[in-house]
Parts: sequence; C-alpha cells; structure tokens
Amino acid sequence: MKFKLDENLPVEAAAILREAGHDAMTVLDQQMGGQPDNHVMQICVGEKRTLITLDLDFSDINSYPPSSHAGIIVLRTRKQSRSKVLEIIANLILLLPSKPIEKQLWIVEEDKIRVRE
Repeated sequence: MKFKLDENLPVEAAAILREAGHDAMTVLDQQMGGQPDNHVMQICVGEKRTLITLDLDFSDINSYPPSSHAGIIVLRTRKQSRSKVLEIIANLILLLPSKPIEKQLWIVEEDKIRVRE
C-alpha cells in the first residue's frame, strides 16, 4: 500500500511501514511542511496515497468525503508521545492486509477502529 505521513507524525513511522513492505513517504520528504491541509490532500489524491495523520481536521467527511481519496487514517491517542504513536502504527500494520482502506476514513484509537465510507 502507498502512504503519506503527515508532518505531525514521527519520521520513524514511515520506516516501520517501509519495513513491512509498504511505500511510505512523509510530508517532510516532499518539503511540504506547513502546507494547508487541502494542499496535502490534493497531493495524496494525485499520488493515490492514504494519508496517516494526528490532525482531526481530516476526520471531517464534509471537507474530505471518503469517496474522494485513497483513504485517510486519523490516529486518536490519549497520549501523543512518539512511543505511543509508533506502537499504534505497528499494530495498524497487522490490519492492513485484511481491510480495504480506499475511499474510507479510519479513526484509529488505542482499542478500536471506526470506519466511515
């Protein structure tokens, strides 16, 4: 799968995804730090990449309807520490082969995943 990691995620998350066989880039890899959300999403759509982010703005299905993109994963953690985020990414990798994400919004919490289509 192809992923774009938002600038609010640790760069090690991309490495974890790559080690699992995924194509993962970060917003910072493309010098897009500080760009508006809609610009980041346009790039993801053009590249057919699923966006992974901590930014709750991307969970607004009126602004980012699931049918308009390759998928969005919004991580919701009690703590946004590096170790907690990396732990959730590692756990998420186990689900990826079994669940389609295209045209979906996943809200990934520590103990559950909510999916919007």
